[in-house]
Amino acid sequence: MSIRFGTSGWRAVIADQFTFENIERVTEAVCRYLTTDKPGNEQTLVVGHDSRFMGERFSSIAAELAAGKGFRVLLCQGPTPTPTISHVIRSQGASGGLNFTASHNPPEYQGIKFSTADGAPALPEITREIEEAIVSGVSVDKSKGGSLEAFDPGPAYLEDLRSKINFDVISKAKGRYAYDPLWGTGRGYLDKILRNSGCEVETLHDWRDVTFGGRSPEPGESQLEELREIVKTKKLTLGISTDGDGDRFGIIDNDGTFITPNQLIAILTDYLAESRGWTNGVARSVATSHLVDRVAKERNLKLYETPVGFKFIGELINKDEIILGGEESAGLSIRGHYPEKDGILACLLAIETVTVRQASLGEQLKDLYRRVGKLESGRIGVKLTDEVAATLKEKLAEEPGTIGQRKVEKIDRMDGVKFLFADGSWMLMRPSGTEPMVRIYAESESKQDMEELLEEGRRYLLE
Repeated sequence: MSIRFGTSGWRAVIADQFTFENIERVTEAVCRYLTTDKPGNEQTLVVGHDSRFMGERFSSIAAELAAGKGFRVLLCQGPTPTPTISHVIRSQGASGGLNFTASHNPPEYQGIKFSTADGAPALPEITREIEEAIVSGVSVDKSKGGSLEAFDPGPAYLEDLRSKINFDVISKAKGRYAYDPLWGTGRGYLDKILRNSGCEVETLHDWRDVTFGGRSPEPGESQLEELREIVKTKKLTLGISTDGDGDRFGIIDNDGTFITPNQLIAILTDYLAESRGWTNGVARSVATSHLVDRVAKERNLKLYETPVGFKFIGELINKDEIILGGEESAGLSIRGHYPEKDGILACLLAIETVTVRQASLGEQLKDLYRRVGKLESGRIGVKLTDEVAATLKEKLAEEPGTIGQRKVEKIDRMDGVKFLFADGSWMLMRPSGTEPMVRIYAESESKQDMEELLEEGRRYLLE
């Protein structure tokens, strides 16, 4: 069976392709890659898991195998957020980490994410080497030097967050919040650090449910109705949410409005430039709103566009070239933090900007629109059926002069195909790296026009 790493690791359905045998194959390949990279050196490998079915068992298998290969293995205790594992890798000087997570995917999925010594998701050239090692099946010789240690990753990670967020202001404000971890790894992390700072926090779904309530643990608008109602009914400051492994965020404003990731990324870019005085650039993926571009222009920040996949933004974080990097799929990190998405950090930054500016996110957004203009963005998914798959490559290679009645001014093939139109609107089509579908993204100055663009994109893809 072929094992392929997508934009954020390898994911598959439990008991179908995600099996004990394949877990061992991937772990062997990672150990081989690390041993080849640093032969003869004792190395530390961090292993953790999210709150999915059999996460403890899967991670234990990998940990024991790696210890038998001579690695010092730190096995994180309990469901652990992805950004926390990134922190452990960096703080412990580890050579890498294996994280058993399928992030926001449906509950029947599991996955393995491999992060390198910098705590970032492995780049494509590295995952290709691991894929080749899986195919070759060559194992690493066993060693007597390995060890396996139980490790509590929470306290040091939360303490590190305290150095990056203005908790003095947050503590004095004594805000009231509701938090929905969606049965995932954020519980006991985000709510804990807020309560310890004197905030009132009501936590929803504060127990482990490996079915995530029978749905995907993704903090999108449709999943946060319960959070919205609590915020409105109890007149709370904000509603905050994280996904299954804590690397994505969802935000409900004080009036019950869902703040999209695109909107929050733009607000936080503006806020960090203002509050921190940072003048580095800002990065967004090719699928993320150009509202970020407008903020960057007003704040005189260099704009970086990257392919989809946080690993590319992570490189810019590592080089200290950006104050913030974000993706429309609700992932972001900031200067001085890890080169990995951190939904816990994102929620804390949202709280900080509301507290410091003494204005709701909606009010801040209105001010931003007044200064740089309004943009509406959205996306849809088209199922990758056999019929769509048969013509997809040729379709994406076409160079149309118009789509619908719109003149195409430029075509960007950084990741998928992005059509930029004469009126400043744009549309992107790209196969998903985690699910069997083609995603279509669009942005325009009005919601109606954006929705028309999405429909034109669907017709173009299927005609």
